[in-house]
Amino acid sequence: MGNICRSPTAEGVFRERAAMVGLQVTIDSAGTQAYHVGDSPDKRSQKHALRRGYDLSGQRGRQVVSADFSDFELILAMDKQNLEALQRKCPPEHQHKLKLFLSYGQLDPNGEVPDPYYGGDAGFERVLDLIEDAADGLVAALRTN
Repeated sequence: MGNICRSPTAEGVFRERAAMVGLQVTIDSAGTQAYHVGDSPDKRSQKHALRRGYDLSGQRGRQVVSADFSDFELILAMDKQNLEALQRKCPPEHQHKLKLFLSYGQLDPNGEVPDPYYGGDAGFERVLDLIEDAADGLVAALRTN
């Protein structure tokens, strides 16, 4: 929603995973709400990501803009609430680009990335587990296309 926990984590993880295999793609994250535009990712997200080798410190929160729907080939939501918000904003000709991020994973392909904001360390670790899994699946999918 606000682009400070899950989506910056997904951006950082996917950026690393894509670079490891030489996949050249444009990667960006954004929130469906403007709560944290210009803010750094949540300090807890940064801490847990850095423990696994992902540096999120250079990212800044932004909100999805209308150009994103034409500029990107895929727009991946962390949960169904955000997917629905994207579907409401997205022009009909770009609806096919919207998916849940975890649809690329094996751990919970029909699920959602839970928001760790109000929880403890275990929630941030679970988010990383799910995102790493889905990022690997997304890299594999993009490499076959």
